[in-house]
Order: sequence, then structure tokens, then C-alpha cells
Amino acid sequence: MITPRSRRWTGTCAVALAVLGSLTATGTPAAASPVRAGPAEDTVRRMLHDLVRKDGFPAALAAVQDRDGRTRHHSAGVADLKTGAKAPADGYVRIGSNTKTFTAVVVLQLVGEGRVRLDEPVETYLPGLLRGEGVDGRRITVRQLLQHTSGLPEYTDRLATSALSFRHTYFQPRRLLDMALEKKATFAPGTRRQYSNTNYIVAGLLIEQVTGRPVIEEIIERTIRRIGLRHTYFPNVGDERIRTPHAKGYHQNDPQAPMTDATRWDPSAAWAAGQMISTLGDLNRFFTALLGGELLKPEQLEQMRTTVEAPEMGRGGRYGLGLSSITLSCGGRAWGHGGTFPGYYTANAATDDGRAAAIAVTHLPADASALKHVEAALDTALCAKS
Repeated sequence: MITPRSRRWTGTCAVALAVLGSLTATGTPAAASPVRAGPAEDTVRRMLHDLVRKDGFPAALAAVQDRDGRTRHHSAGVADLKTGAKAPADGYVRIGSNTKTFTAVVVLQLVGEGRVRLDEPVETYLPGLLRGEGVDGRRITVRQLLQHTSGLPEYTDRLATSALSFRHTYFQPRRLLDMALEKKATFAPGTRRQYSNTNYIVAGLLIEQVTGRPVIEEIIERTIRRIGLRHTYFPNVGDERIRTPHAKGYHQNDPQAPMTDATRWDPSAAWAAGQMISTLGDLNRFFTALLGGELLKPEQLEQMRTTVEAPEMGRGGRYGLGLSSITLSCGGRAWGHGGTFPGYYTANAATDDGRAAAIAVTHLPADASALKHVEAALDTALCAKS
């Protein structure tokens, strides 16, 4: 579910935890050197095959959208390690922390409707909810939730090292919040920025309190149906499956253990921070629609794109309200988020001129080199010329 250099989601192995604690799903690390030779389509395809052959991912998928909205889909590797079936080019994947952008869009729509104010304390909407050691909802604003400057402690730490044991467990959102509030605040609100999934659990609870409707319904109505995403959904309570077609996702708690099929998974531990499922084509459509003004009024989109420094997010990394940006190797900036969930890792971004790309692999990167190669593939897909 979860995406920053600062902290990541459940279920990385011990090696991956260290790597994922220092690298991001959205930015291309400065050390990455994207391949420039040859047509873009061949270059991306070659990089996907390298992710499978050299880095050991069971499958690697890509969707690349050009300025005219035309999309090319590519895949390498297998959908199932047992059968060897070919990975589908635009199959469903768990998109992890890309869910945060959907959640942030709903909050900002409520801001545009005058029902929520960004610089109002969370206490106004969720009275008495945030109380703990150094935690006080009267001092934390809605903006600070969306920008990870609240200081709320991270709840996923308790799940990360033994994720497989929790894969069929249902977590209520309040339970996730209670897990976080057992720890003291990371810092005073507004004094720093540190990625915490807890922020978006609170944002989901805020949406439900203000609208009187489940967050799943609000996200469906206000984002998915609004722009016609046909292959994006928020799994309902108890739904552990991924719709077909899909490549199976694999996970290891221990890097020395065999890969475990992690496709069936109760995603409730991610909720409004990372529960959603989509295809890479739909993910590109969502971010281009967002940047194109189809989901937010200009004032709210401007707020979303008002960023603070986030060097942990990659080259020139900055973070807005549920939206991050990086500097591309070919110049300019790309906007996206990226996501991590046991079995799936997604790196994706879009540009203001209509380009978009998404890369997914079906196992979390086990080391810095593998992660760098995924990020380089994203940068290449956005920069290479056809």
C-alpha cells in the first residue's frame, strides 16, 4: 500500500524493508540511467524483460500513453509460476498507495463544496478521535493529513515483518488507527514532513463523517464513475480476490524462503491508504484526467499541486496533497504517486502535456538495484521517443 522512501507497507522481507525504507515508488533515483537507444516501444519492452530475467520478478507490466492519448501495453514474464502462463499485458494489479490520490481527490472535492476546510483542525470533523502521546486532533489540520506533515505515527510497522500471517485478517479502520495511537507522535504538527499511512486512514474516516456514506461509495461515485474508469475498483469488505485477467502476485516474509502466492489477500489493512485495484491503463487515465482538471476545480487542483520538498521521493521530489512530483531525466516534471502492496509494486506518473506511464511488477523489489531498474523503466517510458 504504501509508498515512500521513509516508510513502506506490509510485508516486505527483511532485506526489502531496508530498501523500501529508503526508496520511493514514484521517483526515479538519481543513479538511474534510462536507456535511450531505439524506439520507445522496443526500449520499454526490453527493460521489462530485464526486470524478469535479471531482477527475478515473476512478471513485469507496462502501459505507456503518448500525448495523443494512444496507449501501448507490454508484459514480460509469467502470470503463474506453476503453469508458466504468459502475463496479461493490461491485467489488474493492486495499486497500493495510489489509493491515497483517490482519497485526497474526494477530500478536495468536499473542500470545493464548502463542506471541509483544508486549514481547519481535524477535531472539527472528528471530535475527540485523535488523542495520544503528543497527538491532538485540535492541533492537526486537514492539509497536514494530506501532506504527511501531521506527525501521526505509522501503524503499518506492526504488520510489516510478518505480512503473510495477516493476509486473511479483516481490519476495521478504527483498529488501524488504534494501532498507530499506541505510539507517540513522530513530531509536532507542521514542523516536518514524514510519510505515514495513518494520515489517510484518518482522511477516510473524515470523508465518512462529513458525507455520511462509506468511503468506498464516495470514491466510486466521485472518481471512478465520474471519469469512466472501467477497470478500477475498491474491493468491498471480505473480497480477497483480484478480477481477471491478472498476473499472480508473490511475496516473501523471509528472502531465503520460497515465493508465496499472495494474490488472494484481504486488503482492509490498507483501506483508504492503499486498498484499491486497477489496471495500468486505467491508472494512466486517472492521473491524466486529474491533471487535466476533470476531477477538481482549479483552486483545489492548485492546492493539490502546491508542494513541499520531499527528497526521499526521488530526483527533485516534492509532495503536495496526495500527489507527488519528480524531475524527469529528459527535463520537466511528472506527477503521480506509486504504490506498494504485498505481491505488487507500481511506479507511475503523468505529465501536463498528456504523457503517462505505469510500470508494475509482481513481487516487491528485494534490493536497491531491482528498485532502481523499475524506476528507470518508468523514466524511460515517459522520456524515450518513438
